[in-house]
Amino acid sequence: MTDPVGPLDASRIPRYAGIATFARLPRREDVERADVAVVGIPFDSGVSYRPGARFGPSHVREISRLLRPYNPAQDVHPFAAQQVVDAGDMAVNPFSLDEAVADIERQSDALRSEGTRLVVIGGDHTVALPLLRSVAKDHGPVAVVHFDAHLDTWDTYFGAPVTHGTPFRRASEEGLIDLTASCHVGIRGPLYSAEDLRDDERLGFSVISAVEIEEEGVARAIERLLARVGDRPVYVSIDIDVLDPAHAPGTGTPEAGGMTSRELLRMLRAMASLNLVGADVVEVAPAYDHAQITGVAASHCAYELISAMAPRR
Repeated sequence: MTDPVGPLDASRIPRYAGIATFARLPRREDVERADVAVVGIPFDSGVSYRPGARFGPSHVREISRLLRPYNPAQDVHPFAAQQVVDAGDMAVNPFSLDEAVADIERQSDALRSEGTRLVVIGGDHTVALPLLRSVAKDHGPVAVVHFDAHLDTWDTYFGAPVTHGTPFRRASEEGLIDLTASCHVGIRGPLYSAEDLRDDERLGFSVISAVEIEEEGVARAIERLLARVGDRPVYVSIDIDVLDPAHAPGTGTPEAGGMTSRELLRMLRAMASLNLVGADVVEVAPAYDHAQITGVAASHCAYELISAMAPRR
């Protein structure tokens, strides 16, 4: 295992210097093996409103220079307890959505072939579908914990079955999701009709809405989430628009009334007891991100997920 402190020691190497890997971690090719790999998917051909999430991975990496090697909130050294690397970006076709989805699944399979868990930085939420296809090959149907303002279980957009608003419908239909243990968190805003919620329940999701988090508190939301998931293998998917636009303006489909970054990070820390098999943080669109507010939030989400994956003594 490489020295996890040296590259992260700002007294030895200024934070703004060197190659902007995630948290200034070693590259995949520089180590023999990896327990966790951070990988970017610069792809946004599945968006329905504002584009730009293809630039999310580089944006999040740049601001992740500020991360440090010890996580006091989880009392863990996430980069010392396990070998974490930056595996660079997947190469995906920007002109063919179907080919891009196949590219992502194939490259995910390759990266995961030695037991490496992936923490993916997107990219739009379309990428969750091929990532779940890859994970399910090893784990079967997984409990999906989906942080988002939106359900992402709609059927089609303009007749297209695979977009950033449909990945979890397709995943449910394909048997990739544990229908008894999956959950949306932070849902809010207008829907097309009440049928959207009925469809969503049929597809295997329970909902902890943003309004419920406000009224019942984060502690109660964590209780509900952990009870729902149980001891199943868990895949965590975070659309950064789960946060209120005050905390994440740089995203494609913002909705008022969202979670704070503090609330979201607290819920991610509660997942350290779970069997996390993979995760993504998606929909960061830098063009709308003044002062890197969204990049800061996204980098910390990834950091808390990596920390939650770390073994405890």
